[in-house]
Amino acid sequence: MTQEKKNYVLPIAMMFALFFMISFVTGLQNPMGVIVKNQFGASNFMSQLGNAANFIAYLFMGIPAGMLLQRIGYKKTALLAIIVGFCGVGISFLSGQLESFPVYLSGAFISGFSMCMLNTVVNPMLNTLGGGGNKGNQLIQFGGSINSIGATIVPVLVGYLIGDASRASINGANPALFLAMGIFALAFLVLFFVNIPEPHMAKKEATQVKDKYSPFSFRHFIMGTIAIFLYVGIEVGIPNFVNLYMTSDINIGGLAMDATIAGSVVGTYWFLMLIGRLVGASVGAKISSKLMLSFVAILGGVLVLAAIFSPVSTIISMPVFQSDTSGISFGLAHVPISIVFLTLCGLCTSVMWGGIFNLAVEGLGKYTAAASGFFMVMVCGGGIVPLLQGVVADHVGYMASYWVILGCLAYLLYYALVGCRNVNKNIPVE
Repeated sequence: MTQEKKNYVLPIAMMFALFFMISFVTGLQNPMGVIVKNQFGASNFMSQLGNAANFIAYLFMGIPAGMLLQRIGYKKTALLAIIVGFCGVGISFLSGQLESFPVYLSGAFISGFSMCMLNTVVNPMLNTLGGGGNKGNQLIQFGGSINSIGATIVPVLVGYLIGDASRASINGANPALFLAMGIFALAFLVLFFVNIPEPHMAKKEATQVKDKYSPFSFRHFIMGTIAIFLYVGIEVGIPNFVNLYMTSDINIGGLAMDATIAGSVVGTYWFLMLIGRLVGASVGAKISSKLMLSFVAILGGVLVLAAIFSPVSTIISMPVFQSDTSGISFGLAHVPISIVFLTLCGLCTSVMWGGIFNLAVEGLGKYTAAASGFFMVMVCGGGIVPLLQGVVADHVGYMASYWVILGCLAYLLYYALVGCRNVNKNIPVE
């Protein structure tokens, strides 16, 4: 038994590496929204189309990705996803050379296919290697911590590269795109030579018989897919509109802000997600996913409400994770207190994914692999919810758009308290 656990160390490390790739490539769409808004004169709604294209790809690829996982296994699915991701980022680079908004959207969409496939692999794999339950949640939280490192680096790096948002262009972000393609290439080589356990492939013959049940036979899973739809919208919408707000022409408390400062603030949001996930991982085996999700949903709601009603004239010095000529470090940025409250939401969103996934697939047994594919479909919320938030921002203002986020948090609290209960325990899952 001890030897078997030792054999799982390398696969777990590989899943963590894939988590980093997911966040880095997905996170590119945040600062790219600022770039295309200025380069192409896009509205707040249009600036979110690249982000939407990236996430809406999950709507098309979620179920096929789950089918791939069952038919060709974790390793081959991941390798195929890496190839697709390399092509997607390459097209984003090409859009800068052609100065084409449609080509940029195509690259974001193709990258989304890759991120969906990778997410379909890493979450059930880590949950399986952790043995499900609290241990599975703990392992997903550790993976989420690695995910946050990539998400922290992207806005800070791209904000530093583009500097003055009014002169931003996709070409200015080329170093970040090259880094992403390099990560894909390296990960492909490493993963190609790593042995990955294939627990669902081992049961392939047993699952050939048509089953009258599916993941959608479980009420808590259905409600969990809605929860993940709204959660990803929360996670993406909060920093995206902080970035747009801080780089807009609006007078924010008499402060002059550029993409570098905004990128530092957004990077700090993702850095706080890293801290939160590390804390979540350390206590994940002791605190239930239900309690953890309930707490952060309540705290997140309080912080968003505080941000909405805080006066823009109240300015404070906020510690930020920044990048300058001397390297990456911490510094101070003068921002409205509402921005501080929204940035602190990173501590709350940090553990939501693992908690929701763990609650949604608990008790699904042999339906877990298929459930992961369906689960990924709903990640498209990361593109749809910010679009809705963008419409609200265009009509009634940036801060008012956070009422959309508050409504999403209210549903997560309901799911944690009521919706996550498995009321279909009579269904055989072996």
